[in-house]
Amino acid sequence: MQAERSAFFPTLKKRVEQYFRDNHIDHHANAQMVVKTIVLLTAYITPFVAMVVFDLPAWVNLICWTIMGLALAGIGMSVMHDANHGAYSANKKVNTLLGYTLNLAGASVFNWKLQHNILHHTYTNVLHHDEDIDDKGFMRFSPHTRRKKYQSLQVVYAFLFYAVITLYWVIAKDLLQFIRYTKNGVNPNKPKENVITFLKISAVKIGYLFVILFVPIYFAALPWLQVISGFLIMHGVAGIILTVIFQLAHTVEGTSHPLPNDSGNIENDWAIHQLNTTVNFSPDSKILTWYLGGLNHQVEHHLFPRICHVHYPAISKIVQETCNEFGIPYLENKTFMQALRSHIRTLKRFGRIDPELAQM
Repeated sequence: MQAERSAFFPTLKKRVEQYFRDNHIDHHANAQMVVKTIVLLTAYITPFVAMVVFDLPAWVNLICWTIMGLALAGIGMSVMHDANHGAYSANKKVNTLLGYTLNLAGASVFNWKLQHNILHHTYTNVLHHDEDIDDKGFMRFSPHTRRKKYQSLQVVYAFLFYAVITLYWVIAKDLLQFIRYTKNGVNPNKPKENVITFLKISAVKIGYLFVILFVPIYFAALPWLQVISGFLIMHGVAGIILTVIFQLAHTVEGTSHPLPNDSGNIENDWAIHQLNTTVNFSPDSKILTWYLGGLNHQVEHHLFPRICHVHYPAISKIVQETCNEFGIPYLENKTFMQALRSHIRTLKRFGRIDPELAQM
């Protein structure tokens, strides 16, 4: 069986490549993806311009901020995500340019690529390697960390925590990550290069806060309290959406949290590890697939991160059939609510079980 399973990913890759050849299509973005990019960027920029240019009622401004939050999450999941994986275009310059849409959230592309592309995609759900499952303040996302008593209530306050994630990113996360990655060697840059990188990260923060806060307050003369409130609403909406969608793929029932052996290695084939730690949800929802950038097809994304997400629904059939052939579980929650309930149950379990009782 082990020899057969070692042939799983090479077989799957050949079949997926054959699908693209047979249908004479490219791995990258198509017209649908270009239209989506325009729609999402317009949905983010237009409300902000309207608030600055027109004298809108306060309640309309708050609606504008909410729309911006929805659009920001969509950009992050669709445009930025594909671009920074090199999946949006065969042209590196296009990927680089669209990858910088992450700056619309006040965040650093440099740190994101290190955390997401390298750590998360290589060591999915592996404690102390995949930072996404490390304990964060009051939250416990791994069954292998020491449980704190108050975490038995994490299911109660989890979504409040999710609401501040992108705001924390703007204020502190990038700085802390930059320091940590420089010290532990994840950041490969030389000291002189890091000076330039740090200045770029700082410039992004200053420029973002200038545009998003200073411009509406001092140039459009909007009440500062209204602007701050709208800013928090925007980040709250984006934070909840982005965090929940990620958690529904990795912190749900059925996923594994493997520990390295004494040599520090995960005793499993990389592709099978991805299948054991990742779950799809709502695969048949065209609306969610459009808005979430295919992140409801996380299995396909983790196996083929350099393929644009517009192709995931089609290749998911190939992945599922190949998994069945090799006897490898293909994890999936049929609906969004099923996945959300599974995540909530997992938060409850992680908040109540001690490490020595966790069999993951």
